[in-house]
Amino acid sequence: MFTIEQRALIRSKILKRAANDERISGAAITGSGAAGTEDQWSDIDLAFALADGVELTPTLSDWTTYMYTEHSAIHHLDVPSGAWLYRVFLLPGTLQVDLAFVPASEFRPLAPTFKVVFGSANEARLVPPPSAGNLIGLGWLYALHARSCIARGRLWQAEYMVTGVRNHALALACIRHGLPAVHGRGTDRLPCEVTATFDRGLVERLDAQEIARAFQVVIDGFIGEVRHADEALADRLQHTTSQLKQSTG
Repeated sequence: MFTIEQRALIRSKILKRAANDERISGAAITGSGAAGTEDQWSDIDLAFALADGVELTPTLSDWTTYMYTEHSAIHHLDVPSGAWLYRVFLLPGTLQVDLAFVPASEFRPLAPTFKVVFGSANEARLVPPPSAGNLIGLGWLYALHARSCIARGRLWQAEYMVTGVRNHALALACIRHGLPAVHGRGTDRLPCEVTATFDRGLVERLDAQEIARAFQVVIDGFIGEVRHADEALADRLQHTTSQLKQSTG
């Protein structure tokens, strides 16, 4: 396991290299490092602006070689998002390092956690949270597939779908309480009375009867969260979701 001191040293070395790389016109610390909320498990999140006329592919290749050669990276993956390309590295000791590259014209805060180290950033363009309407739609879609998977005896897929309904309902609850609604980031900060609604919605063993039981609990919790967001829509969904419960009961 990496130490806090090792993480700080690696981040310092990466930022020093970026400052000496003429292809990089700006750098920022993002995530918990910018918010001052790091703990012993936090990763390294950095954002780099590519100077005008600099091509991403050779720059990214060079930085990737550096991460493997100098920091013994084990593997990496890419997460594209709009103009940004996030290359995520796994280092020995389980340290994750996220290096985000974007043209200088798009170098800007996408979240409040953005601390410029050098260069200048454009005006912030904060990414909005997922919409309640979209989460509701995904919730009933997962519910339909959960019902079908239970009926077909596809138990692993059924468990996946039931979990999907629950996760979208909890994301709705996060929006309602002003918490981050992506990747479960706000779920542990929800009031206990909210999460208690879904406690029995956890699948405890892989058999059809147990999954159907959890599914019915999750459906009730889902409709409850829909009601907070849109009571009229909850009324319209209530009858259909009751049919789903009955068909798996």
